[in-house]
Amino acid sequence: MSQYYDSNQQKSSVPDHDVIMRGRRTLEISGVKQVESFDNEEFLLETVMGFLAIKGQNLQMKNLDVDKGIVSIKGKVFDLVYLDDQHGEKAKGFFSKLFR
Repeated sequence: MSQYYDSNQQKSSVPDHDVIMRGRRTLEISGVKQVESFDNEEFLLETVMGFLAIKGQNLQMKNLDVDKGIVSIKGKVFDLVYLDDQHGEKAKGFFSKLFR
């Protein structure tokens, strides 16, 4: 068991990525590299762990800290989906068409 704890305590080169949801009304997401697109029904974020699509109703960006890679979103959250790296470009293209 000591090996298990030792491996978890080592620092990785990938920045932390956390998603904290409070009551389906607010999201705080760290490890965000870029906000690809957003409107009141959908956000597409590039995170250190791949693309994250957030769907909901009356979504608004509450806070954006580019230096720390933190995004806060408020509104009613319906869906959080990570898009595979291998499908990232296809997904990005798909979402780009939605937001034209």
